[in-house]
Amino acid sequence: MNIFDSLFHRSSLYEKLGITTGDSVSLYKDAWRRFLKNKFSCLWLGIIVVLTIVAVFAPFIAPYDPYAQNVADKFLSPDFSHPLGTDNFGRDILSRIIYGSRISLSVGVVAEAIAVTIGVIIGISAGYFGGRIDTVLSRIIEVFASFPFILFAIAVMFIIGPGILNVFIAIGVIGWTGHARIIRSQVLQLHSLEYVEAAKAAGASDFRIILKHMLPNCLSTIIIIATLDIPGDIMLEATLSFLGLGVAPPTASWGEMISSARMFLRQQPMFSIFPGIAIMITVLAFNMVGDAMRDALDPKLRNR
Repeated sequence: MNIFDSLFHRSSLYEKLGITTGDSVSLYKDAWRRFLKNKFSCLWLGIIVVLTIVAVFAPFIAPYDPYAQNVADKFLSPDFSHPLGTDNFGRDILSRIIYGSRISLSVGVVAEAIAVTIGVIIGISAGYFGGRIDTVLSRIIEVFASFPFILFAIAVMFIIGPGILNVFIAIGVIGWTGHARIIRSQVLQLHSLEYVEAAKAAGASDFRIILKHMLPNCLSTIIIIATLDIPGDIMLEATLSFLGLGVAPPTASWGEMISSARMFLRQQPMFSIFPGIAIMITVLAFNMVGDAMRDALDPKLRNR
């Protein structure tokens, strides 16, 4: 039995026992307590919170305008006035990294929200209704999943053009297949349970059954896969921007900064190293938190 099967069985048990409120230990309260016991994971969660605060309040935190050019001050080494130095246009690297966090975090959240929405709708529809609907939707999932992820993203961005909104769309519409497959398998198991059959016998509509019984029991799985997919979305945005297909210059983006810096590695190596470190820390933080959430929501580990 894999983690998703375990999550399903435990979630179903809480549903049938009615353990949702009061002093009883619910799935999510128990998971949150388990998560907080892992101090290392709390540290990484704190880093994500700090990154979010930096992104939201970037205009107040950044010491300089990230787009203000001063060619006379280009390639300055890190000092008191410019802690991370300046780029080939004399722009403050620290300020651009701070503003670049907005792009990376927004892509991770918005693009993943689009992917989750599409995946959940298609996965639930395929698993719940079955028959021809399941056959057609499963073939669509297989077609989309057959394309190499990065090549598909490059093709989509080449067609619709660069820009932050297009990045949201491109990553969202190609990242839903894994979600749909997992949710479909969950719903197929839920569909045959007694309380679902009882709801049907009581005359509950398909929409009510999906909303009240299917979706809540898939929520743990959705949280896990969404959290673990966010780092991949951030890396994909950086890759697209590095290739010139993501966020268009002069918008501050970590991938675009690395792309611009490759021409000047000998003159100012820190120009590319600092945004690379920012990407590494952000991706690592989300991966660590995602792993911790997976462990916290896995009932097989609750006694460890």
